[in-house]
Amino acid sequence: MLSVIIPAFNEKENIRKTAGVLSSLLTVEKIEYELIFVDDGSSDGTWGEISLLSNEGDGIKGVRFSRNFGKEGAIFAGLKRAGGEAAVVIDCDLQHPPELIPEMYRLWKQGIEVVEAVKRYRGKENPLYKLFALTFYRAMKAAPGMELDRASDFKLLDRKVINALLALPERLTFFRALSGWVGFSRERVEFDVRPREIGKTKWNFGKLFKFALSNLTSFTYFPMQIITLTGLIFFVLAVILGINTLVQFFAGSSAEGFSTVILLVLITGSFLMLGMGIIGYYISKIYEEIKFRPRYIVTQETGFGENGNES
Repeated sequence: MLSVIIPAFNEKENIRKTAGVLSSLLTVEKIEYELIFVDDGSSDGTWGEISLLSNEGDGIKGVRFSRNFGKEGAIFAGLKRAGGEAAVVIDCDLQHPPELIPEMYRLWKQGIEVVEAVKRYRGKENPLYKLFALTFYRAMKAAPGMELDRASDFKLLDRKVINALLALPERLTFFRALSGWVGFSRERVEFDVRPREIGKTKWNFGKLFKFALSNLTSFTYFPMQIITLTGLIFFVLAVILGINTLVQFFAGSSAEGFSTVILLVLITGSFLMLGMGIIGYYISKIYEEIKFRPRYIVTQETGFGENGNES
């Protein structure tokens, strides 16, 4: 059986259409399936739609969070409840083309344990977002084994990969990177990002920046390396300035340079504060991990047999 995990946040208008498209496709392809919708604390009636669909037919299940915990938590909640030998993670807005799932399924049948769908075309997107994404992926290459260029959350995972991901003890997760970090045999298939037909994206630049910063510090020491590089640059500049000052002093033509000194102090102080901020952010990440709070809290389930609370 193939488990299809669909994180949803305020996607009431897309739930029924997405379920219909996926069910029809997998039925035609004669693939046994279950659809697991994970309501990430929606406030627009998303859970009501999921519950109705679950009651109307077999194979549709739902998980509801007590509040918005984020897409990462929703993905891992779906993986935990997946009953199939393999699982696909796909967005609820159908910007990930469902028609690619049969090809991914066939590759899995051939023995591939991770089938990654990568973006050939990102669709219409703010140029600032594209530049931001490019910078983020370049920075992520500093982590060993991290190849996230054109990556997405649209993936098919074998049961062995799912179990390996669920066994990881960390609370601050980044599915897109962790699914590559665990290894296993993998294959890539390309897709074009489709425009959203219904509703609006839930992402904005502020959320993207926070998401990128959190994941960057979870997988790389790149920000720390910036501090080291800055220190080396300032050391070289200090040596050059020192030599220049001594030469002018012995030549009897030393400049007053008061404004230069003030400027250097301000620049150095700014970089010191930046360095302290980066170090403080890493410490805050450690603090979040050692509290060992759950990734998410489940308040309701449907289609799994028994409803209940789980964290």
